[in-house]
Amino acid sequence: MKFTNYLSLLAAGSLALASCGKKGAPTATNPGKASSTTGIEYNTDEGMKVTDFKKIPTGPGLVYIEGGRTVLGSQEEDVTNNHDNMERTVTIASFYMDEAEVANIHWLEYLHFIRKDSSEEKYKAALPDTTVWARDLSFNDPYVTYYLRYPGFRYFPVVGVNWLQADSYCAWRTAKVNENLAKGGSSKGGGLFGRKKKKGDTGTSAEGGATVGAAGALADGKGSASIENGNTVPNYRLPTEAEWEYAAQALVGTQEVGNENQEEKRIYPWDGRSTRNPYGKGQGQFLANFKRGRGDYAGIAGSLNDGAMITEYVYAYPPNDYGLYNMAGNVNEWVQDVYRPLSFQDVEDLNPFRRNGVSDESKYYDRKGYQSLIDDHVRVYKGGSWRDVAYYLSPGTRRFMAEDSATSTIGFRCAMINAGANK
Repeated sequence: MKFTNYLSLLAAGSLALASCGKKGAPTATNPGKASSTTGIEYNTDEGMKVTDFKKIPTGPGLVYIEGGRTVLGSQEEDVTNNHDNMERTVTIASFYMDEAEVANIHWLEYLHFIRKDSSEEKYKAALPDTTVWARDLSFNDPYVTYYLRYPGFRYFPVVGVNWLQADSYCAWRTAKVNENLAKGGSSKGGGLFGRKKKKGDTGTSAEGGATVGAAGALADGKGSASIENGNTVPNYRLPTEAEWEYAAQALVGTQEVGNENQEEKRIYPWDGRSTRNPYGKGQGQFLANFKRGRGDYAGIAGSLNDGAMITEYVYAYPPNDYGLYNMAGNVNEWVQDVYRPLSFQDVEDLNPFRRNGVSDESKYYDRKGYQSLIDDHVRVYKGGSWRDVAYYLSPGTRRFMAEDSATSTIGFRCAMINAGANK
């Protein structure tokens, strides 16, 4: 028994030493003065230029999402009989995601700079469709005028934004953050979301967001902003469907340290089968903004359930275990993927993503004959909204809509890769 324990300790010690790597080996932040392969000195007439690199700049508004293995797909009965969200095991690389939905004030900031820096045509193209609130048999007319611009709605999620507009916003945000960095501005805390952030940045565009850098020298005078210099944030972009679902599950909160088995699953972004808080000061309160039943959007006066007839403050409900707010309810959220019903079996099991024109081609779907709604311009949205029943709050549920369409129930948030590290 003692000999067995000794061998176990010896093996553990060897593993720990192996994981430490070679002592004094070059690293990203300390590459040494000369190449370890040619011996040629860096930053000389003959050698390659290697800039100082401490860490990636912090991207405003983002929360770190530690990646890992998980099972994606529906945790509930497939009541819609779409059979498009079967369970499958995948691994998602670590990334960053906005802690809250992009709000009206953020979109108004976007419009401000588009009008200031670009053409009137592009400004008009960036305007949300506020008429999404209009209903023939419902008096929602005041929201058409006030929801986007009235100060009281500043931190309510922006809606009436189609997928193409959301994708363009991500590209603009990347350029603006890097422009601010190039001018010597700080990206720590505050920023687009006006709240102190936990961790930093990092990401490239998967399909939609164009790569946008910032020109000019940084305040420390160590060169222009570029990928090679490491002084820009990678692209803000829409999250992939797999990233979004993984972040919504937030199973990191159920995992025991040192236990590789994932012994608990979640129907919603919180524990249990109920949509109410089971304990604490908020016991009995709803954990998301959704439609409880036919005609019941908020409960009765004096005892409101989720307290929101339409959308709600983007920080209104408790965050999940990654610190993300409203990953269920409030508004659905656009993700990067093109919709296909067989994505669960077609895509790869490492960072799965469905892009245009790859397998399961749109020509096999009869869009012109009105036998299908699927083509290469239809995108997935996730999460459920103020107008949806609890079934759609489950991270595994998925729906789709044309990328140039908008509603009062769909918004979005941005994501970014974790560049150069696994943690």
